[in-house]
Amino acid sequence: MPRDLILGTAGHIDHGKTSLVKALTGIDCDRLPEEKARGITIDIGFAHLDLGDYRLGIVDVPGHEKFIKNMLAGATGIDLAVLVIAADDGVMPQTREHLAILQLLGIRHGVIALTKVDLVDATTCDVVELEIRELCRGTFLENAPVVRTSAQTGEGLDALKAALREACGQALADKEGAHPAGRSAGDWFRLAIDRVFVVQGHGTVVTGSVTSGSLKAGDEVEWLPRGERVRVRSLQSHDQPVPEVHRGMRAAINLASVKHEEIVRGHELATPGYLVPSKVLTVRLYCLQDARGALRHRVPVRLHCGAAEIMGEVSLLTGNRLDPGQWGLAQLFLEEPALAVWGQPFIIRNASAVETLGGGQVLQPVARKLRRRHVEILDHIGRLWSGSAEERVCDVAWLAGPTGITSADLVRNAGIHPAETAGMIERLAASGRIVAAPAASGRGRYLHAELVQELEERVGHVLQRLHDQYPLVLTHDRRQVEDELNYVGDMTLVHAAVEGLIKRGVVVGDARRIALANHRPRLTAGQQKLKERLLSAYREARFQPPDPGSFAPQAGGNVSAIRDLLEAAVAEGLLVQFGPDLYLHAAAAEEMRTRISERLRSQAKGLTVAEIRDLLQTTRKFAVPLCEHLDRIGLTRREGDLRYLASNSS
Repeated sequence: MPRDLILGTAGHIDHGKTSLVKALTGIDCDRLPEEKARGITIDIGFAHLDLGDYRLGIVDVPGHEKFIKNMLAGATGIDLAVLVIAADDGVMPQTREHLAILQLLGIRHGVIALTKVDLVDATTCDVVELEIRELCRGTFLENAPVVRTSAQTGEGLDALKAALREACGQALADKEGAHPAGRSAGDWFRLAIDRVFVVQGHGTVVTGSVTSGSLKAGDEVEWLPRGERVRVRSLQSHDQPVPEVHRGMRAAINLASVKHEEIVRGHELATPGYLVPSKVLTVRLYCLQDARGALRHRVPVRLHCGAAEIMGEVSLLTGNRLDPGQWGLAQLFLEEPALAVWGQPFIIRNASAVETLGGGQVLQPVARKLRRRHVEILDHIGRLWSGSAEERVCDVAWLAGPTGITSADLVRNAGIHPAETAGMIERLAASGRIVAAPAASGRGRYLHAELVQELEERVGHVLQRLHDQYPLVLTHDRRQVEDELNYVGDMTLVHAAVEGLIKRGVVVGDARRIALANHRPRLTAGQQKLKERLLSAYREARFQPPDPGSFAPQAGGNVSAIRDLLEAAVAEGLLVQFGPDLYLHAAAAEEMRTRISERLRSQAKGLTVAEIRDLLQTTRKFAVPLCEHLDRIGLTRREGDLRYLASNSS
């Protein structure tokens, strides 16, 4: 079976790209009436060429500078390129610009077609070839063959086909080296839509180049950035019905129940669960060597990613300018969401769309705003490109923070093939570099080990601070400790960190109260004895608690020492404070809640302060603050002079 690849044309206007494609395939790619009338290519056109072992889907692009955005849409997903240069014109502005774009898009294989050789003599062809070699020095076409052709006479067409056949073999060897046999079968489907139209009796049809995976009629795909799932009615490739399309093919996809006016160029179809639209991308950015000036921080740009064109702004992460020929780290803040994966190439042009400024690769396809010049963050971002696959996954996990990562994140954010995610996770978990998140945080979600360690350290810091603040308290309320870490955003993780510390014996306690295992309350024998007397006194006093000052003589007249012991008892849950210098024994507080709840449940009307006073056999001095305390803790609610059982306590 022939192997499928996508070939893209490139070159200056009127250098004969479309004529050459027609001479090779018999197909005229200029389909628009305006193209016919003006004699120039305006939008991308399509053809196909059978080379025996290889079957090429050809994307013919416009060469005019005004239609670079169409050229960029057509360049999405191409495997190799043919750079077309007319012998009677030589290297021109869009020759250079198209070559720079192909280089930034990561194209690694192609041929050079020297066209219109029938219009010049051999010496002129030799001179132009020298010019071409100078142009291509240091690019992927540096050693590519230059084939002299004429669409009019047919000269060189067979030689061009032979050169294309050889380039196809090199491109496939490259791709199969990166994606060994057997891996492509489990790959996810992706297609950037470059054209949409309606076929009478069939409905909406979209076309594009399949960049990964395969698709069959009847399959369901995700339509992005809409996030809707749509069904595939039927498929065509090169105007012929096919049961399946796969990577390297041009595809026409008939979608069920989709209005064509709702789809635009740049939308994508993909296997559900992998692509996530984002208005912020973190990127590795290159400023073109022959750019007119430096790329500056916050410059407005047009992003070309996939088949989409989106307005945005560049935020340089390491400085305020990026000089021509330099690489740097940046973020792109976009007006509309982009669809990208790790390593995906992109191009940026200036806001007025008259100059290509540069391009690069996406490092974080779904990003949040990063702090500029933050050394630790930039170190992790830089390793997303320079590190190994395992290091890249760890850096993705570190940057994800408490959100954690899933298998789909490994595919989208780290460039891991779907068939390899399970093994990657297993190896990194076994080595302790990532940790499975608690089930309540999402099954199949993993955290960077440093995050878990950091959470545990923060729990320890909170406990140590409480121990220092209340040196007489043995344990502290666990909920209070965990609530101090609510900025993490996922309390399940905080709870799991505490559980991990308890299991390892670093922290002692239970579901209610915890302490550092090495903490010892610093109570003297006299303080301990006095504390027990206080608790006994409050237990006996029930709902008419004593004044803390009455115990001052037992502490040598030091009332503050009494208050320290009372606060320690409150922190340990032995006393409940219900007002300034007003405390109840915990058993009395529980009895109070029970009595009030049972009385309010047994009668239709509410209770007055006086009735609560009598029920608790106390005085008004204590009844009023006790009632206010019951309101604060949510047991009762006040309506005028009456108190009712709060709805959440019924």
